[in-house]
Amino acid sequence: MTAALTLVATILPGPASAATTICSSQTGTSNGYYYSFWTAGGGSACMTLGSGGDYSTSWSNVNNFVAGTGWSTGGRMTVNYSGSFNPSGNSYLSLYGWTTNPLVEYYITDNWGSYRPTGTYKGTVSSDGGTYDIYETQRVNAPSIIGTATFNQYWAVRQSRRTGGSITTGNFFDAWASHGMNMGAFNYMILATEGYQSSGNSNITLGGSSGGGGGGGGGGGSTGALHAVGAGKCLDDPNSTTTLGTQQQIYTCNGAANQTWTHNSSNELTLSVGGSTLCLDANGKGTTAGTKVIVYSCNGQTNQQWNLNSNGTVTGVQSGLCLDVTGASTANGALVELWTCNGGSNQQWTLG
Repeated sequence: MTAALTLVATILPGPASAATTICSSQTGTSNGYYYSFWTAGGGSACMTLGSGGDYSTSWSNVNNFVAGTGWSTGGRMTVNYSGSFNPSGNSYLSLYGWTTNPLVEYYITDNWGSYRPTGTYKGTVSSDGGTYDIYETQRVNAPSIIGTATFNQYWAVRQSRRTGGSITTGNFFDAWASHGMNMGAFNYMILATEGYQSSGNSNITLGGSSGGGGGGGGGGGSTGALHAVGAGKCLDDPNSTTTLGTQQQIYTCNGAANQTWTHNSSNELTLSVGGSTLCLDANGKGTTAGTKVIVYSCNGQTNQQWNLNSNGTVTGVQSGLCLDVTGASTANGALVELWTCNGGSNQQWTLG
């Protein structure tokens, strides 16, 4: 099997704007979306960034390259896309990303060129109108997002090719986990074109996403568990209490009502328990680091309004502070508060 793509430690960050063409290894943001372009050299390969998260690629006799747009933090969401994919030789079209602790490189592959990915077969998963074969492979002393390392690769390869549709990432994460293929803290995730020892072109339109962590964050009406990415747990109303002022915690995800949140058109995060609908609330309208995050009767005030941002953070509209798992704890019962945004994984969340 041809070595799967990895990103080398020398990738450079850089800004980009609409209609920017990139032909050298770099990452950055464009029109609110994260992008990544990597090439191992040899032949030629370029990516042109269009409006929103759209991009096109063209490559000729390339050694290995990958290009795509998406999110600086991956996670549970439904990704919609369309476009064209025209390889001549080895190539993949995948929703592609990484986690750390454990370090994992993952592919949800919808289309491919002359070679269909394979590995140690684990079973199948049905999602988004198709059946995907699950494989696991390992790379030893290979380049990764943390430098040279040994790590596992998780694959879900669609049994019939397509270019366009929806990818519900949580279905694949859960399927992998059921085979002992566990994820870590999510790093970036992109809708990627990869080519190796091949030529071709692609033109991808990245549509809206739901479930949080998308280009504009979770929109009105998004409902599901609010996943604490760093801990691998869910925002939880302790014991399904309806006691106003109860500080919220993280707990093992279980799909129960006390872990089911709705981000509505008023930017509220609401929870329905015990016949009551409660709002996530910055206690006492606090705007300082360490303010408790509680449930309270919904009142329309700004300390109950929350932005779900493209970088995976959840920020209070009134305070501008980030929803934070205290002390970066991963334990059940760890409390949630407001804190100065710092990019930590304990401030990364996905809804859905």
